[in-house]
Amino acid sequence: MSVSLSIIVPVYNRPNEIDELLESLTKQDYKQAYEIVIVEDGSSESSEDIVKNYQNQLAITYLYKQNSGPGDSRNYGMKKAAGNYFIILDSDVILPPQYLSTIAAFLEKNYVDCFGGADAAHESFTPLQKAINYVMTSFFTTGGIRGGKTKVQKFEPRSFNMGISKKAFELTQGFSRIHPGEDPDLSQRIVKAGFKTTFLPNAHVYHKRRISWDKFYTQVKKFGTVRPILTRWHPETKKITFWFPTLFVLFTVASVLGAIISRNMMYLYPLLAYLGMLFIHSTILNKSIKVGALSIYAVCIQFFGYGIAFLQSTFYIRVLKRNPEEHYPTYFFKKN
Repeated sequence: MSVSLSIIVPVYNRPNEIDELLESLTKQDYKQAYEIVIVEDGSSESSEDIVKNYQNQLAITYLYKQNSGPGDSRNYGMKKAAGNYFIILDSDVILPPQYLSTIAAFLEKNYVDCFGGADAAHESFTPLQKAINYVMTSFFTTGGIRGGKTKVQKFEPRSFNMGISKKAFELTQGFSRIHPGEDPDLSQRIVKAGFKTTFLPNAHVYHKRRISWDKFYTQVKKFGTVRPILTRWHPETKKITFWFPTLFVLFTVASVLGAIISRNMMYLYPLLAYLGMLFIHSTILNKSIKVGALSIYAVCIQFFGYGIAFLQSTFYIRVLKRNPEEHYPTYFFKKN
């Protein structure tokens, strides 16, 4: 099957990030024709002028629509795109030069209707970005799937780096209105529709994540909140690992209380050993003591934010059987 690529990128108030992404696209070693569809999702900070700067170098279509969320914006872009295979990217990624050629070569030999790729930290990233990237991708924090683990079962592609055929999009109708969580939901519906998903470890992107500690906490809290909703919709996706952040929170609290009540630091040794291992691993991996230290803070934010939110959402959604959209209305964009 001949593959014609369309790159779909929703953007909301991030013109500088689009500039960096488009710059990286000008450096691709892929020589076949492809198109880029930028969907401005009701932004107050327009990316139109940035896009115009690249129209002599790249085949770009710029679309503006009222704000309806990233999922609906991706659907809008795919409906307007001319290709028969869509590459979904977040606006805050930078592509290595071989990104598109790696994907094209894989699809030519091992065609699948949906794939996901890894994310990595570029050497130019700030220490904060590298620390957050570490805790989001490390085997010792998330199991390593986002960072390039090759042996995965029922892999759920993520929309920061995802491919989907036009056929699979039309049959599933694309992303749902929930956010975050729209990408694992679509991945499961793709599988249920009879399509195959796979992981492309070599098709990685550099995921900048221009966020502060507060925004990172908000992000992981949202991830923890939507997971019980997703497992309610797709019960077959339940995993004991989803409980690990909550168990970390309970273990940390128990360790600290045990040390205070007994006045014995021994209760803290297992916790300190784990955090120490993360510090050493991140320091070696990133070649920076500062990034190693920031990784300890980042993992605590990640586990506490996700773990507590996951426990609360499990109680409301799984135990009390609350309607997800009624209980968490801010996690669902309204229908247009």
